[in-house]
Amino acid sequence: MNPFTQRIQNLTRRHFLRDSNLALGGIAMSAMAGGSASAKQQVINPLEPKATHHTPTAKRVIYLHMTGSPPNLDLWDYKPELIKRSDEDCPAEFLEGRRFAFTSGVPKLLGTPRQFPQVGKSGLRMSDAVPHLHKVADEMCVIHSMNTDQFNHAPAELLIYTGSPRSGRPSMGAWATYGLGSENENLPGFVVLISSGVQPNGGKNSFGSGFLPSVYQGVQCRSQGDPVLYASDPKGMDREMRRISLDALRDLNQVQADRLGHPETLTRIAQYELAYRMQVSVPEVMDITKEPKHVLDAYGAQPGASSLANNCLLARRLIEQGVRFVQLFDWGWDFHGTSEGSGLTSGLTGKCATMDKPVAALIADLKQRGMLEDTLIVWGGEFGRTPFREGRTAKSKVLGRDHYPDCFAMWMAGGGVKGGYEYGQTDELGFGVVENKVHVHDLQATILHLLGMDHEKTTFRFQGRDYRLTDVHGEVVHDLIA
Repeated sequence: MNPFTQRIQNLTRRHFLRDSNLALGGIAMSAMAGGSASAKQQVINPLEPKATHHTPTAKRVIYLHMTGSPPNLDLWDYKPELIKRSDEDCPAEFLEGRRFAFTSGVPKLLGTPRQFPQVGKSGLRMSDAVPHLHKVADEMCVIHSMNTDQFNHAPAELLIYTGSPRSGRPSMGAWATYGLGSENENLPGFVVLISSGVQPNGGKNSFGSGFLPSVYQGVQCRSQGDPVLYASDPKGMDREMRRISLDALRDLNQVQADRLGHPETLTRIAQYELAYRMQVSVPEVMDITKEPKHVLDAYGAQPGASSLANNCLLARRLIEQGVRFVQLFDWGWDFHGTSEGSGLTSGLTGKCATMDKPVAALIADLKQRGMLEDTLIVWGGEFGRTPFREGRTAKSKVLGRDHYPDCFAMWMAGGGVKGGYEYGQTDELGFGVVENKVHVHDLQATILHLLGMDHEKTTFRFQGRDYRLTDVHGEVVHDLIA
């Protein structure tokens, strides 16, 4: 329940009488013990670990978002029939009544220029653009039948993270920390790391807290400069003076909390205290120079750089310290083919080179440390790409694909999902799901389930009704679970 609503409810006569035996008994005991019934209430840490609805298989999540949406037909979905029919006119039945972001008329079908060897003991087919991930294929659970309602970047990204294509709803990481709390009181429960120098398409709403108390929002950390902005002491203020000033602020905020009971006031107290502790704990956990050279080399990480490789290593360090949800955003996956860098040959090879090695190293590293079994890794974008050429580049030598919501691929690893497993299927040309469709709300429900949360019971009352991440939809995909 909304803490503000709960406090107001507890002030009513009915609830006082209901609880009066305990309340009056408490007053009597306090008086006999020489205490005061009006003693200052202890501030409750909103990030304290909370009980799950059922036994979880995952304790924490690392979510890797490839901003712009990778071309699934060139990475995970092998379509030999599409390759055979490449350069043919797209069949009319796939175009009638449809509109696309940058394509009109009758486009040409586009088979992948990539090779798709079978890899691992499981024999998964994976693109030659991700050779390092071939080595961990037997840990991966590939979903070929993802489906979304949106075909523009920001609404699609918001839908997958907040359950709504419009801003204002809490993000998945915020729901996870709201429902489960954190295992480390010196670090945020939800941390965000951004590489390639560009914010996600949904902006900070993609990792915000929406109408949840702001203590549950994602805290963006940086691999260059101060790890967290404004956490350092101002010039002329030492640690002792900082403590004195925070104590004074806490007392003033507590007065307001006692009078009004607004959850954001309690959040403010908790966040000031967390920031004070973070001044010591965050620089330490963000310092990858303490990692052995062979670990840095495995990830391709370079201390001081701002890269997905550094962020993958930082994600491992953060979850080791008890952070519940780590969100990595990596911009540059919008492969329209409008330039060589966004083409499906050298462009995709170059971009995958920045992702393939560190992500494979993250999986292998967690497994070697015994953490993969209860750490869920999720990898994907916000929608798919068309099985035909992007309209603006139809006559170009550079190959690219348009946005496509009807079907796309994502994968998970660890955290209780099946390894070396493929789920769902699209038609032979990659236009639609023909088996085991997984909507983004189903994915959300499944991730929460793996964390021990019932998505229908994880709610927050706002503006007169209960909200949840999955809105009024979503089914757990039990076939993905080992």
